[in-house]
Amino acid sequence: MTESDFAALRQGMIGEIAAHTVFATGRLGKAALSRRVMDAMASVPRHHFVRSEVLSLAYADTPLPSGCGKTISQPFIVALMTDLLDLQPGDRVLEIGTGLGYQTAILASLAKQVFSVELIGELATDAAGRLAAHGCTNVTLRVGDGSGGWPEQAPFDKIIVTAAPEQVPAALVEQLRSGGRLVLPAGAAEAQQLCLLEKSASGTVTQRAVLPVRFSALDAPIDG
Repeated sequence: MTESDFAALRQGMIGEIAAHTVFATGRLGKAALSRRVMDAMASVPRHHFVRSEVLSLAYADTPLPSGCGKTISQPFIVALMTDLLDLQPGDRVLEIGTGLGYQTAILASLAKQVFSVELIGELATDAAGRLAAHGCTNVTLRVGDGSGGWPEQAPFDKIIVTAAPEQVPAALVEQLRSGGRLVLPAGAAEAQQLCLLEKSASGTVTQRAVLPVRFSALDAPIDG
């Protein structure tokens, strides 16, 4: 397929994301995601962040295998989690679970700086190459267990987690700046919810369940 073919498929993916959002209006409280997020989804080439064996499915609104038994998330979920973060151009963002770097590239197009932690070294190396090829110069990668965050770089304006702990890790809440947002799936395997946590200027944290999801566990090698 040519780049023009992929561009056409990417526009189809945008249409599917918009349709999913309308369908979920009751849970989301709105019928459309932000224009900045949709523009980022329309511009970042997902086919540069998937395995060659599933290249033809790069713009299907479905998770895809990323290697090491993990997956790259469904585009609608990538867009929704990004939208919930309410990213601003000056934000410093912590991502837990780099995977092959697709979500990372979306974040990098919307924020000032992204710090991303990946547990699996092979995936982190692959993602680094893909992100460099895409021209992402505002991303710093690290291999390790993301459940403890990245304290040396804290605090963060926004935090996103692409694997599900049963309880929200206290370290991540501590590393979130006052006024910040944390988006993650949480809960037992059969009862996960995508959650939005907001920390007020006084440090009070509120949590809202957005919709049911299914992610791998945070204490296992994680996806992105």
